[in-house]
Amino acid sequence: MSRLAALAGAVTLALITTGATPAQALAAYPNPGVVTGDTGIHDPSMVKTPAGTYLAAYTGANIQLKTSADRTAFRNAGAVFPGGASWTTAYTGGSNNLWAPDISYRNGRYYLYYSASTFGSNKSAIFLATSTTGASGSWTNNGLVIETSAANDYNAIDPNLYVDPSGNWWLTFGSFWSGIKMVALNASTGKRSDSTVRSLAGRGGGAIEAPYLVKHGSYYYLWVSFDRCCAGAASTYRIMVGRSTSVTGPFVGRNGTAMTSGGGTEMLASHGSIHGPGHQAVFTDTDADVLVYHYYADSGASYLGINLIGYDSAGWPFVY
Repeated sequence: MSRLAALAGAVTLALITTGATPAQALAAYPNPGVVTGDTGIHDPSMVKTPAGTYLAAYTGANIQLKTSADRTAFRNAGAVFPGGASWTTAYTGGSNNLWAPDISYRNGRYYLYYSASTFGSNKSAIFLATSTTGASGSWTNNGLVIETSAANDYNAIDPNLYVDPSGNWWLTFGSFWSGIKMVALNASTGKRSDSTVRSLAGRGGGAIEAPYLVKHGSYYYLWVSFDRCCAGAASTYRIMVGRSTSVTGPFVGRNGTAMTSGGGTEMLASHGSIHGPGHQAVFTDTDADVLVYHYYADSGASYLGINLIGYDSAGWPFVY
């Protein structure tokens, strides 16, 4: 019996015998799948390349990269900007630590949206870089996409590009303040196409960030992270999801609570020696939709987590 079949059987049994929801039946969360090599990572996103290999980008000095031939063994692949990114330092206080890159491959090019900020501040900016190869040093600075300041009630970090089935480009982003936002992009430039800022999710100023938007079947799923990141083994980060039949929302959790009112369904949280799993990304591979995230070990170090995503008969995702 395959791991997925066994899991599905266990969930079905739990539903029948206890009346639990699938989320409750899966409350004993799975450990990350096996990954080897250079797996230290924070705020990862990942893309499958045209050659069938994998390229991950993550928070670090001038944005860091890892590659893998098989989604299991990873090796370091240098910095996106090995010569530095001077255009970002006005937002980082001079630091070269750039945050939360979102990598994707479209129209023969890799697109990388990434953040420049300092901890606890919304003097922040999201920039775009592009490359035809994805390799360290090959990236072109395409400039500023959106910025925020203390005058705004939202925060321009944690970007995610989503292209809907009609070919419309959208950027979701946000952290704390009034929550998760969305802006429309011009598909030709990757920059904003209008001045509208839509609200997708929020917790009344509480901890919500790292949006990631995907479509499966007839639903759009908005994945986010709740609670405290970046505190090592004391982190309380957890991965949540809501869904909508429209790309712009409204998104709701399984119990119907709007994500703009703090709703969402928990998908993965701390368990055992896996602390604060979060800052997730999702991509579709040949075997399943794949959930990529970081978590903290007992030592406080952050590592790459990879699991697969299944969907129950009602179309709600679960992690295995």
